[in-house]
Amino acid sequence: MAAVVGLLVVLGVLAAALGPAAGSAYAADYRYWSFWKGGADGWSFQQVGPTANVPADGAVDGWRFVLSPDGGQDAPRPSLPADFGATCANTAPSSGHKRVAVVLDFGTAKDAPNGEQPAEAKSLCASVPTGANSAEVLAAVAPPLRYDSGGLLCAIAGYPRAGCGEQVAAGSGSNSSSASGGSAAKGDGGPAVGVFVGAGAVVLLGAGAVWQARRRRTR
Repeated sequence: MAAVVGLLVVLGVLAAALGPAAGSAYAADYRYWSFWKGGADGWSFQQVGPTANVPADGAVDGWRFVLSPDGGQDAPRPSLPADFGATCANTAPSSGHKRVAVVLDFGTAKDAPNGEQPAEAKSLCASVPTGANSAEVLAAVAPPLRYDSGGLLCAIAGYPRAGCGEQVAAGSGSNSSSASGGSAAKGDGGPAVGVFVGAGAVVLLGAGAVWQARRRRTR
C-alpha cells in the first residue's frame, strides 16, 4: 500500500508539472498550409502528406493557408467548394493521364505573415500522369513550391515568401511576427507533443500503481 501511495504522490507532482506546460501548449498558433480532400460531404482533413497521397482521376485536393493551433480538423477549411465537375469541365481527358481539381485558399489578411497579402482563392485543374501524387499535382498547377529541409511544404505559388510553420503567440492578430522562431516543421511537432508524452508517462505510472496493488493482494 505504501508503494501505491508513493506512486500516487509522484503522479500528483507530474500532474502539477504538466499543468503549466499544458497551458503553454495551447497558447500558440502556427502558420502553415493545411491539406484537405474534397468529397460529397465537402472538405475533410487529409490524414497523410502530399507525397504519400495518390489521388484518383476526379479527386479534389484542397490547400488552405492558416494561422491556427497545431491540429488538423479544427483548422479553417478551404473557402471554395470541392467541385471537380466545374473546375475540370474545360480540361479533356487524355490517355495515361488523370485530372485532379486543386483548390488553393491563401487565407485571410489575419493569417498572412508580416508585410504580405494573400491572393484570392482559386480552383485549378491538373492533368498529370496517373501515378502522380498530390505533391506532383500541386507542382503542376501552382509553382513555385518551397519546402524546408525536413520536407514540410512551406510555400505554394511562392506564398508566403519566407517562414515555414512558425509559431505565433495565440490571439496576437494580423501580421504577427514569430513568438519564438520555432517551427512545427523541425520534427518536434510543436509544444503539444511534450505534453502528450508527459501525459503518457502519467498514464503508465498510474497503470503501474494499479498492477502493484493487485500483485500485493494476490500474494
